[in-house]
Amino acid sequence: MRALIAAGLVFGLVGLTTAQDKKNDPTGTWKYSVERNGQKVESTLTLKLDGDKLTGTVAGGRGGKGGGKGGMDTKIEDGKYKDGEISFTVTRERGETKIVSTYKAKIDGDAMKGTVEMKAGEKDTKTEFEAKREKVKD
Repeated sequence: MRALIAAGLVFGLVGLTTAQDKKNDPTGTWKYSVERNGQKVESTLTLKLDGDKLTGTVAGGRGGKGGGKGGMDTKIEDGKYKDGEISFTVTRERGETKIVSTYKAKIDGDAMKGTVEMKAGEKDTKTEFEAKREKVKD
């Protein structure tokens, strides 16, 4: 009888952990905006989780290679997911300047809250952001 109760508890805890992981799965399309140099910049983040490997793209910014109006999506690099937290980098070039943005965020259902640290030449900035997952249309 004790073995049956113990097995039930184990399966119940595994079920809760799996449900929590699915709730915090970052897979989907996320919309957010950040303020840069006094301007609101809107972006779209598309993520896909496969195990603990995170892949995806970032669109947005102010144009040119890698985002913005008329720009292209930029693939994320070094994507990681663990315990509801994600991290990845995005590298873009604007003229002769290489811009590396490091994203770190915590997922809570359809909300994401985190920071973007951007290094552009000698200039470093850190900005907080909040993103909302777009609902999948049937």
